Amino acid sequence: MSQLSPETVIRNFQHEDMPLLGDLYQSVTAKGNAVFWWVGDEDNWNNVYCAFEKGKMVAKGQVSIINVVPPGRSKENRHSIYMNLKTIPERNNDMDLLEKVYLYLLARAHQLKETLSEEYGTMLCVGNDSSETANNQFFIQKGYLHLNSLYRMNRNLAEPIPELELQDGYQFAYWQMETPSEEQQYLDVEAEIWPDTPLGLNRLSEYKKNHIWTSMVIRQSDIIVGGLMTWQEEEHGVIEDVFVREPWRNRGMAKYLLTQALRYLRSNQLNHANLMVLTSNKTALSLYESVGFYTELEEVRYFVPLE
Repeated sequence: MSQLSPETVIRNFQHEDMPLLGDLYQSVTAKGNAVFWWVGDEDNWNNVYCAFEKGKMVAKGQVSIINVVPPGRSKENRHSIYMNLKTIPERNNDMDLLEKVYLYLLARAHQLKETLSEEYGTMLCVGNDSSETANNQFFIQKGYLHLNSLYRMNRNLAEPIPELELQDGYQFAYWQMETPSEEQQYLDVEAEIWPDTPLGLNRLSEYKKNHIWTSMVIRQSDIIVGGLMTWQEEEHGVIEDVFVREPWRNRGMAKYLLTQALRYLRSNQLNHANLMVLTSNKTALSLYESVGFYTELEEVRYFVPLE
């Protein structure tokens, strides 16, 4: 049933909308888990559309390029653009409201696609908590197919953190990637680990804007053998891009990196850290559990080809 009003106004997010965005966030997240994207810096607001009725923000959506396939990869690889679309709880089943905002997001996604290499196709994806039934059903009815599922895992930083030592011959360091060549060096290694979903320079640049962002790496001489990134979002820490290159695996390096990241976040007065992991990645799940992470929620992701 639609409650869409002739007075519904949809436009890009603006400075003066911040209090209304806060109200929307509180209402969306009040009753449980929800995947809610924050609007980011002002240069991102052309990717953010909000619906207003009678001075209230009733829906908000945004799109973002998440994965860019670098040249030379298999033709089966796809760029990915992700979408996030939320309404106030009493309008979760308002298909007309969702559809109207969705069309703005779809048009923007097509514009973003034009900035990507035509060598590869592009997927339009969405990720929601598994409990967001109405929102998931909206996308399923539009023909979106299941892509994968991830657990968000949480770690209480007040709990003891294991004391580990690095094997001889390896060096641990914080790495700020201060030059373009250093950024490219990291991205080359990262794309080796995740050839189907490489990070790309744009996302790396967005990550580096986060409060207390840092990367941590382990090197053997000048060779990067493992690494991760970590930063603060809202009141918790985030750990991302945990990797160890194939020849150096099963030597405790990932576990060592994780403990260093946990200490770093705790030293910045944070109480919790979280990360995302594919539900099918049993090795990673076991690793994260070994340093005190536990599963908090499941995010289900869907996709359609963006044509």
